[in-house]
Amino acid sequence: MSSGNGCRPQTFTKPALSEKEAAELVDRVFGLKVSWLRPLPSYDDQNFHVRVSGDSNGAEGADEYVLKITNSEDSREPDLIQVQTQAMMFLSAEGFPSATPCLTKDGSIMSLESDAGNKKHMVRLLTYLPGTPVAKIATNAQILYEIGKLAASLDKALAEKFHHPSVKSLHRGQFIWNLANVPLLEQYIHALGQNKYRAVVEQVIEQFKGKVIPKLSSFRACINHGDLNDHNILVDSSSASLENPQYRVSGVLDFNDMSYGYYVFEVAIAIMYMMIESPDPLGVGGHVLAGFESVVPLTAEERGALFLLVSGRFAQSLVIAAHTALLYPENKEYLMITAKTGWKHLMTMFEMGQEAVEKKWFETAQAYTHRAPA
Repeated sequence: MSSGNGCRPQTFTKPALSEKEAAELVDRVFGLKVSWLRPLPSYDDQNFHVRVSGDSNGAEGADEYVLKITNSEDSREPDLIQVQTQAMMFLSAEGFPSATPCLTKDGSIMSLESDAGNKKHMVRLLTYLPGTPVAKIATNAQILYEIGKLAASLDKALAEKFHHPSVKSLHRGQFIWNLANVPLLEQYIHALGQNKYRAVVEQVIEQFKGKVIPKLSSFRACINHGDLNDHNILVDSSSASLENPQYRVSGVLDFNDMSYGYYVFEVAIAIMYMMIESPDPLGVGGHVLAGFESVVPLTAEERGALFLLVSGRFAQSLVIAAHTALLYPENKEYLMITAKTGWKHLMTMFEMGQEAVEKKWFETAQAYTHRAPA
């Protein structure tokens, strides 16, 4: 994924099970025999794509899963993981393409297990969702609109219908990936060294503190997925036309960054990640915004914060990746996926300026009110 999960810089502890240990874990905890498994990339957890043989006690007919072994730091918050998993089950029941957990042998949705070093990790086995990550396709206006629509629909369903005894655990005050916490980046900014990039991030943080933080109370609150990036949204094509494929979202992955936030956070995060691989990054925002506003129209104040919210998410992703790469140089290539183009896009946004970027986004979104999505 591009941004990574809900990492807590300097404190998270990534699991390191071997493939043999992972296969034994699936057998022991879930009662399933593994026919093959392979590691999947991850920021601070450990994930395996697993195929099982014989009868499964999970979703009917499912024989492929993702084994998710949560880092030992996050595993200390079982209520939070429980709520995230129940939210996935709720969304699946509501018709969203979300994974659901396979139950353990004792009928639980997760299990706390110790590794060889006696660190404790929460373990889940989630249904494997088919599809191609958005990062691997050439996006078009149609799928960008669909992604915006999905972001709004998902938050709206969670805000209006999702209830759970531990839902308060989603109030994650110091969570580094919550978009309200851009000012917390100051403690990690040293990882950038002294250069033009750092100067822009410092500018983002200052403007964020002055113009976004005072307005938070006027934004409409909801529960955010918080990480609708180009590796966490899967699509398939419903059209045989190679020139103009019609995509639909076939999977939404990774609910680790769920937290209480605001509707406008979700659309800003989606815009930022859809910009990453796009040949026309500044053209992306209007299509995503139009899809989002087809479900949840933004207020004037929320729209006015979009530029700094998108910039703030770029800053979060770039600073935390740089910081984490210093701690875990062996994982640097994966951690720096966003940085390849992220810096360029952030610099371009600031060179163009808020007014010009917003004009482009809002005019594109406005065009949708006169026609169906492209």
